[in-house]
Amino acid sequence: MYIPKHFANTDRKEIFEFIQKYSFGVLISAENNLPFGSHIPFVAELQGDELILTSHIARANPQAQLLGNELLVIFSEPHAYISPKHYEKEQSVPTWNYIAIHAYGKAELIEDETDQLVMMEKMIRLYDNNYLNQWNNLPADYKSKMLKGITAFRIRVTNLEGKSKLSQNRSETERQSIVNSLEKSTDGNEVAIAKYMKK
Repeated sequence: MYIPKHFANTDRKEIFEFIQKYSFGVLISAENNLPFGSHIPFVAELQGDELILTSHIARANPQAQLLGNELLVIFSEPHAYISPKHYEKEQSVPTWNYIAIHAYGKAELIEDETDQLVMMEKMIRLYDNNYLNQWNNLPADYKSKMLKGITAFRIRVTNLEGKSKLSQNRSETERQSIVNSLEKSTDGNEVAIAKYMKK
């Protein structure tokens, strides 16, 4: 990812919190110079200093055969158009403010059914804790059959890139004008970007 110095985010704690908050990512792999992407939810966990991303895809998904390759997962959620009306110089152009995290690594398949069930329970607790009781009451053979239809995996992240493009290269007056405008928006993305700009 192209990251000019003033937009670089190297704070691992901030990056981890962002991934946890915006955990629906894009899993990207490539074979024979052809990229392939799947949009899926992840569970992000820290084991010591190591970031582990866990998820699953349908076994019928062709990407299930590409998990042995180097993988990229992109997390990017709030974004906002920035009008040049906020800039003090007339010779300015529009831009976009956003936050993006690129996580690289290789996948380890989760093939043991007990481990797969643990993974599913973690995802349920994270995304729909109210469903857990219903999940626990499903017949074991039903769960087993369902698990045969997925490919579960974990990615041990070997490289993290963080970019927070939040008008850091603009004057304080311009930044404040942008924040004031975005805070009044009815668009949740724009309001979220204003909050990140104020941090």
